[in-house]
Amino acid sequence: MYPDDRKYTQEHEWAKRENGLIRVGITKFAADRLSDVVFVELPQVGTEVQGMQPFGVIESVKAASDLFAPVSGRVVDVNAALADNPELINQDPHGTAWMIVVEPVDASAWDKLLSAEAYAKLVGAEAQ
Repeated sequence: MYPDDRKYTQEHEWAKRENGLIRVGITKFAADRLSDVVFVELPQVGTEVQGMQPFGVIESVKAASDLFAPVSGRVVDVNAALADNPELINQDPHGTAWMIVVEPVDASAWDKLLSAEAYAKLVGAEAQ
């Protein structure tokens, strides 16, 4: 259910390594829990983000939630398509609805993130 080519946070973000950069989005579990996403606020390119600290906000018809950076670093790309089409997050959270790309400052932070298997166990426990 959760792609094993990436790692996950306990706050329900995914992180995928790509040529030394980290692409970030939210998981299907989070998107399903939020329901219909109506707005997303993302940082600008060049913004410094801190691991496990908020980098943006996501709003749905049900709630507003912070988005948490899985690693510390500098934002080098932002998915501008989400500004006009936040519903993409519900449609393809692990694909076209990525949010930011981060150039990490500490490569070892990757090792602290959850594997797909560990994340599946986490959300299985939360669903009960």
